[in-house]
Amino acid sequence: MPEQPIIVHGLSLSYFTGKMEAYLRAKGIPYRFAEMDMASFRRTARATGIAQMPQLEMPDGTWLTDTTRIIRHFESMGAEPALSPRDPATHFISLLLEDYGDEWLWRPALYYRWHFPDDMTLMSAAIARTMMRDLKLPFWLRRRLILRRQRRVYLSQDGVTKETAPQIEALYLETLDALEAVFVLRPFLMGQRPVEADFGFFGSMFRHFASDPTPAAIMRTRAPHVLAWVARMWALTPVDFAGAPLPAAVPADLAPILREACAAYLPYLAANDEALKRGDRHVSYAVEGVGWRVPVSPYRAHCLAALRDAYAALGPEARSRVDAALGGPQEILNAPAVYTASMPAAPAKPVDRQWRAARG
Repeated sequence: MPEQPIIVHGLSLSYFTGKMEAYLRAKGIPYRFAEMDMASFRRTARATGIAQMPQLEMPDGTWLTDTTRIIRHFESMGAEPALSPRDPATHFISLLLEDYGDEWLWRPALYYRWHFPDDMTLMSAAIARTMMRDLKLPFWLRRRLILRRQRRVYLSQDGVTKETAPQIEALYLETLDALEAVFVLRPFLMGQRPVEADFGFFGSMFRHFASDPTPAAIMRTRAPHVLAWVARMWALTPVDFAGAPLPAAVPADLAPILREACAAYLPYLAANDEALKRGDRHVSYAVEGVGWRVPVSPYRAHCLAALRDAYAALGPEARSRVDAALGGPQEILNAPAVYTASMPAAPAKPVDRQWRAARG
């Protein structure tokens, strides 16, 4: 593990930057945060081959990107404190929940940020003052440009319509209810110690839902224990959970979240995978009778491949326990994928979903 501080290049309002910082703090890995502007965004993209955030500049001059892969990289090195379950079935569920938290909560996080007037006004100003600070344009124009761009990309082009908006809002509310029931009983998603799943949910819950005016007001009223978990995750250091065991079983009260993952997220991943295989630019699918049409995501084909590889690696006993936790065998996890889980250098989530790269 690095002894000198890592430089975390990102934004102080960024979904995945917050997730990465929380992991490094909990792991006890020293780092220094560097707020991106447009010039540093381009510079880090040249270093890794992908335009996104966060980007980690290591003390030896190498670079790491993609928060999911960075966490797996550090956990594979075996350094304490371990933040990944050693029990195979529990580990797989943690990986599934980490991916679900990252990808399926992305749309409601962006919806609340760019759909509601108070939120869009506040956050467009914040981006104009931070990432766009080196553009030689007046503040009002920087703000207008980012607002138009974000609303176009993350609302109109990402399937948000008057028919789909209620489902987006329901996903946030139902997720809050499910998490509130968990955090009333224990400090972390799977037990007394944080694991990948906690960090997967933390990105959206910290930098969007607990920070942006509209979803934050909902969280304070509806799910105060979730709000407490957000603060607990951000404050974590290794001494806070020293001696706490890694989870060795999947808690039964995660069933509502796992049902949503199996009923909606995995079918979407499979539809996206098939659309990519056909060479389509958009994927159409339905959730509870509501039709969606969104851009095909090569990265999410990689997500599905990684889950399928992890599921295939399970022994019979662990696979049986995973199937039980998921309410039965999930054929989607058994099918072949377009991509393999091992991708070329620097494949990553497109631009922290704040700034979409061509790989989008």
